[in-house]
Amino acid sequence: MDSDNTDNPKGAEPEGFRAKVAGAVELIRTVVYAVIIAVGIRTFAYEPFSIPSGSMIPTLLVGDYLFVSKFSYGYSRHSLPFSLPLFEGRIFGSPPKRGDVAVFKFPDSSDSNYGKDYIKRIVGMPGDRVQVLVGVLHINGEPVRRLKIEEYEFPDGLHSGDRVAQYIETLPGGSRHRLIEMLGDRRDIDGDRTNYDNTREWIVPANHYFAMGDNRDNSSDSRGGWTVPAENLVGRAEFLFFSKPAEAWFFEVWNWRFSRIFDGIE
Repeated sequence: MDSDNTDNPKGAEPEGFRAKVAGAVELIRTVVYAVIIAVGIRTFAYEPFSIPSGSMIPTLLVGDYLFVSKFSYGYSRHSLPFSLPLFEGRIFGSPPKRGDVAVFKFPDSSDSNYGKDYIKRIVGMPGDRVQVLVGVLHINGEPVRRLKIEEYEFPDGLHSGDRVAQYIETLPGGSRHRLIEMLGDRRDIDGDRTNYDNTREWIVPANHYFAMGDNRDNSSDSRGGWTVPAENLVGRAEFLFFSKPAEAWFFEVWNWRFSRIFDGIE
C-alpha cells in the first residue's frame, strides 16, 4: 500500500496558514510605517488646522482648512503629539516675524481655553509697548498706519450679506494685511467690561509676543492681558487646502469656496 498522501489537503494547511500570517504581518508593517510617516510629517513639517471662529476674518473664514509649517519657528514640546513634556524651550528655531499669522497654545492657565489651539496675527514683539486707542493700534507710542478701503461683505454664515468697515493696516517693518471693524470705535467682548478699542499700554515681556485677530471687534486676543510665550508657538499658517461654509456638508461640492483653495496666508 502506498503510504504517501500528497493529495491530502491537510498537508497544505501549514503552508497556507503561514502565507496568511505573512500577509497579515506585511499589512500591519505597512500601516505602522504609514502612521510613523504621518506622525513625522505632522510633528516636524506640516500640520492641518481648521478655522472654527470668525476672529481672523477677512484673512481666514470659518470653515477654512489650512496647513501650518512646524519648522518655521523650530520645535517645542507643543510641536509633539499631546504636547509631551520631553524638553523645555525651543530648538532649531527662529523667532516669528511681525505680521505672521501663527498658531499657538492658549497661555492663560486661569481660562477654560488654556492649552487649546489659537490662531492670531503677531503684532507685538518682545520689548514693544502696545496699546489700542479709539480702535487704532499703537506700537511704541506711534499709531500704526491704516487705510480705509471698500467695505467688507460677509460671504456666508450668520452675517451673510452684511457690510462692515475694512482697512489695510501696515505694521512697523512693512507687513500689510486687511482687517475689519464690525462695531465702530467702542465695544465690549464676551460680556467683559474691558474695552478692547481703548486699552492700557502693554509692555511685551522677553520671549513673548502680542497677538491680535484681524476681526478687531470679534477677537479674544492679547488685549485681554495675556501674551504668547515663544514656547507656546506651534507654527506659522502657510496656505489653505480647503474651504467651505461652516454650515455646509463636505459632500456639497457646489458650496465649496474654490477661489480660496491653495491661497497663501498673508
